[in-house]
Order: sequence, then C-alpha cells, then structure tokens
Amino acid sequence: MHDTPTGPLVGFRVLDLTTVVMGPYATQLLGDMGADVVKIEEPSGDLSRAMGPGRHSELSGTALNLHRNKRSVLLDLKDPEKRPVTEALVARSDVIVTNLRPGPLARLALTYEDCARIRPDVVFCQAQGWPSDSPDANRPAYDDIIQSATGAADVMERGAGKVTLYPSIVADKVCGLMIVNGVTAALLHRARTGHGQRVEVPMIDAMLSFQLVEHLAGAAMEPPMTTAGYARVTSPERGPKQALDGWITVLPYDDRQWREMFAAGDRADLANDARFANAHARALHPGELYAELGELIATRTVAEWMRACNEMGIAAEPVRSLDQAIELGLGSGSITLEEHPVVGTYRQVRPSVRFDATPQNVWRPAPLIGEHTSEILAELGLT
Repeated sequence: MHDTPTGPLVGFRVLDLTTVVMGPYATQLLGDMGADVVKIEEPSGDLSRAMGPGRHSELSGTALNLHRNKRSVLLDLKDPEKRPVTEALVARSDVIVTNLRPGPLARLALTYEDCARIRPDVVFCQAQGWPSDSPDANRPAYDDIIQSATGAADVMERGAGKVTLYPSIVADKVCGLMIVNGVTAALLHRARTGHGQRVEVPMIDAMLSFQLVEHLAGAAMEPPMTTAGYARVTSPERGPKQALDGWITVLPYDDRQWREMFAAGDRADLANDARFANAHARALHPGELYAELGELIATRTVAEWMRACNEMGIAAEPVRSLDQAIELGLGSGSITLEEHPVVGTYRQVRPSVRFDATPQNVWRPAPLIGEHTSEILAELGLT
C-alpha cells in the first residue's frame, strides 16, 4: 500500500453517487488513477459490501477491491436539512458519477442541470439501464436484464446448448469501463475548452456495442447476408480440449500454424482438406475444425502439447481453476498481499493499466461506511 496517489488523475475529485458494481467499479478505476473519490452512502451501505463472505460485515471480499482508493461519507440525500452538505460536495467536485435513474435524480435535485448550476464546469456522468430520452428511461435494469436484452442468452445457447447468461456480471463491468472512457474524455475536453458536460452511458447501448463487435457479422449488411452471430466463437466445439492428463486450450491462427499443428498430431493430411485449407474455408467450418483439433489434443499430455506449441509459436495454455488463476496472479505480481487496518491480510488486484510517468497505485484501503464523514465535512467547512 502506498502513502499518496500518483496516477494521472491526481488533483481531480470524483463524487460517487453509485451503488452495487457497475458504478463502483468505474469509480474504483478512477480512484486507482489518482482521483480523490468521495463515496456517498446510506447507513446500510453499498450493497456490494455484502457480496460474498468477509471478515467484517461491511467489507466483503468484493468490497475490499471495489471500494479501495475512496473515502466514504454517510449522507441521506433525501433529507432537506442535509442539502447544504450535498451542494458543498457538488461545488468541490470535478466529476459526478451516478447510476440513479432520471426520476430519482430529479426528485433529489441532482440532475446535470441542477449540479451545473452549482458547478458550471462539472463533468456529470449518468449511467442507467436505458437511454434517458427513451420511454424505458425509468425502468430498472441490472446485469442479468441487460444480458438478456442484448443477446447474451442466445449466444450462450449456441455455444453451450442452454439458454443461460454469462457466468460473470459482464454487462456491469463493460459499462463500468465505458463510464471511465467517457469521464476521462470529458475531462480532456474540459482541459481544452474549460467547459464541462453531461456524459450518458446507457447499459443497453454499451452492451450492444460490446456484443456486436463480432456478432453483428453478416447481419451488418442490409439486407442481412446471414443471421447475427460469429460462428467461430459460438461453435460448441470451440474451447478447451481434453489431453491425456488434463485440459488445455490451443489456438493455431494462420495457415502455417494449422499446417504445423496437423503435422504435430500426425494428421498432416488435414492440411489438404478443402474445409481447412485457408482462413476463409476454416471460417465456414469451425465446428468440424475444432472437433478435429480435439481429436489431436487427446493423443498427448498437456506438457507435451505445451512444449510442441511453444516450439511452433502457437498460443496454448493449460486450463486453470479460478483458485489456480489467483495463484498465477500472485506469482506474476498481478495480485498482491496487502494489510487492511480492519480485516488484516487480503488479496489485492493490481491496477491493470500501467502508466510510465504517472503510475497507478492503491494508497487507500476500502473504508467502513461513513468512515470519512467528519474529515470531508471539515474540508468543506461544515459540521
């Protein structure tokens, strides 16, 4: 743990009016970049504080990383008597991030227009399920809802044979990344022009953009050439293959690598198969291609295939459990052991973007609910 922030956003203050994962993940990333993140919480605290086990009731394993580099203020935004505190916080903030829907924001007098009257150059990022100018603006939406709306369950059915969702809160995390993109771009605009602005990140838009990078495919044409979906990644045959003693993922990519892979598996004849002769042919027959690959992998051990693939320059990696992946991170330095003043030793995921001149760091452990209320009020000149 470091003593002071050093990231590229040092000197900027972010007012965090978010809950659960999408917004808090975004503000965690902004805090990792050095911003002073002030998180507003009710007495019950952010729901993510109870997401999974933890040594303290307010600090789940999820919360330990999700709320690092933040200061927590206990504040009831609905209480009119606390309005001076809210306005003072807005006045001191360069950025406001919220995942409240338009209706609640209006009732709290915390819309962009309300905040811009207090802080004209504020960057105000509003993220919610549906666009604010749509009839669905005030409908609730969470990760599961957005995954269902944007085709995730369909993609899973094609690949796994079952209508289900990605076993990860991928929509929340994708939208969190888009919030960071929007906020940092708006801060750059403000640095150039002196003007703030409203930034909106509808989850439905962010997840559609993410999903359709490859899955728009032939449906990009009008009229569509094919139904949507990138056949290679939706093929049930794609993925890890079982070797003699375990599972491994092997991914030859170009013509040379496929020829060498076939030869290494004593099936050089497959290189002359019209279905696999070149990239265009392989794209039309992904299921058959990966089925043949599985037959090859089954003839040797994981270690034997790793040696062969390394010699051929083919990407390959043994399949690890989540626990083994954490051990890998500890070994590589991507995960470190740190000391929290309340919960003791815990595993911390290192910021994933590396800046040479302004390296990111974790300099403030996740706080308890309202831990910094008095400190922040004193900075504002309030009691």
